[in-house]
Amino acid sequence: MKALEQISNVSSTTVTAALDRAADMAERAGGGGAVGRSNAGPSFAERMSDSLDNVARTQNEAAQLVRDYETGKETDLTKVMVAQQVSSLSFQMTLNVRNKALTAYKDIMNMPV
Repeated sequence: MKALEQISNVSSTTVTAALDRAADMAERAGGGGAVGRSNAGPSFAERMSDSLDNVARTQNEAAQLVRDYETGKETDLTKVMVAQQVSSLSFQMTLNVRNKALTAYKDIMNMPV
């Protein structure tokens, strides 16, 4: 369950930024860029960690809204449904990013040396 909590707040801009950063790292590994950039911003691992934290937060907020609606603390059903959809979409995007990363890893591992 902890893994699901960590995968809950990925926005499209965060994923795009992470993928751009990964492409930049791949280019530098191939000799196409400057190796020692200073103040380049957060690392890929930090961005992924932040994204997973955001996905977890979104899922927790949606679950709390559902509980509040069930107990009568929240009366806006539309707000609850939108929160659930945002949570679902962020989780699906996280799974798609994970699947793409695993596919890329497998492709790299299957390349002849």
